[in-house]
Amino acid sequence: MLLVTVQLVAGQGAKAAVPTAIAQAIPLECRLEQGPWQPCRMEVVTIGSQWALVVGAQRWEFRHNGRGSVTMQHGAGSWRPVSSRWEDRNSLCWNGVCARGDIPLD
Repeated sequence: MLLVTVQLVAGQGAKAAVPTAIAQAIPLECRLEQGPWQPCRMEVVTIGSQWALVVGAQRWEFRHNGRGSVTMQHGAGSWRPVSSRWEDRNSLCWNGVCARGDIPLD
């Protein structure tokens, strides 16, 4: 499944939407903090450097700078550094947000 992200041009309305990036949506399971695993999707803009996790109506954006640092933004909040770690051999976590499944790493 491919998703097209669009950007609205100010003052032009929806008719002026133009594609800015193409993301691949990958079905996964996610866990928030220590809650239950639930269906989610990863939207990959650039493999290994820019992606998002969507759990229900919530969205977490991620950026990797290519030198080992990852930042995360939840909703309209500010970007903050997060640590990445593997749990349970098949789930990747960024602070309290975890994902498992066929996660594209690079």
